[in-house]
Amino acid sequence: MSEAPVPPERIVARTSSLGEGMTVARVLPTRGRRMIGAWCFLDHLGPVDFPAGQGMHVGAHPHTRLQTFTWMIEGEILHRDSLGSEQVVRPGQVNLMTAGYGISHTEDSVTSGARLHAAQLWIALPAAVADQPPAFAHYPVLPTWQAQGCDWALMAGSYGEHTAPTQLHSPLVGLEVRCDRGATVTLPLRADFEYGLLPLTGGLAVAGETWIANELAYLAAGRTAVTLQMQAGTRLLLIGGAPFADPVTMWWNFVGPDLASIRAYREAWQAQSERFGSVPGGEGRRLMAPPLP
Repeated sequence: MSEAPVPPERIVARTSSLGEGMTVARVLPTRGRRMIGAWCFLDHLGPVDFPAGQGMHVGAHPHTRLQTFTWMIEGEILHRDSLGSEQVVRPGQVNLMTAGYGISHTEDSVTSGARLHAAQLWIALPAAVADQPPAFAHYPVLPTWQAQGCDWALMAGSYGEHTAPTQLHSPLVGLEVRCDRGATVTLPLRADFEYGLLPLTGGLAVAGETWIANELAYLAAGRTAVTLQMQAGTRLLLIGGAPFADPVTMWWNFVGPDLASIRAYREAWQAQSERFGSVPGGEGRRLMAPPLP
């Protein structure tokens, strides 16, 4: 059976601001859908044209037991972290930071007054590897191809005959499909994966319903394919993975196995513990954790 009978679930992003004119559409997590596979967080940044002298600037902040995953569409972002990494991510590239037991980083526009458009995601680490040492990797070259009238780019996992080089710890896929002229596209799927289909621009129809930009179509596991009618100018982000089995508690920038661990991470960050190190040049822009509810 190529199509499962369960209809897609609609998730509408919540819009908020990061300051300096930066609009963020937060797609995951929501009350009804915390994760898709190991993907536990999805922000769609922009597109935004900053006025002269402005840009995105996020001060030093911590992470635990997750990987941060930046997919750049337009513009450039400079990543710095407590390992000493300093890397600009450009369109078509991925920055992947593995927090493990603890890391901190900053993110800044490279050029003020420039256009910025990106997707930023988090991947929860399985319990067996969640407390590994932190690491950072940059992937400037990823698999790309043309098919069904669209341009495809694979940023995570395997899809068909293509495999991305990004080092992951769970069975996942991350894929962009761009259709400048519009097309009917059939996506082969893994029956053991759940999926999210998010138009970043444009829109699409699936199962007789239309999704516009920043509306995610969630597909439960069980499908082996889905057919989409993609509007001209649509840029689709597809994420998927096997349902995540380990317990996950998320709060602020932390992932942990339970609330007690989150409290400990927060206390360590507030106390400027060596657990999270320090970001060179970011000491004066350190973000403090909000109060726990």
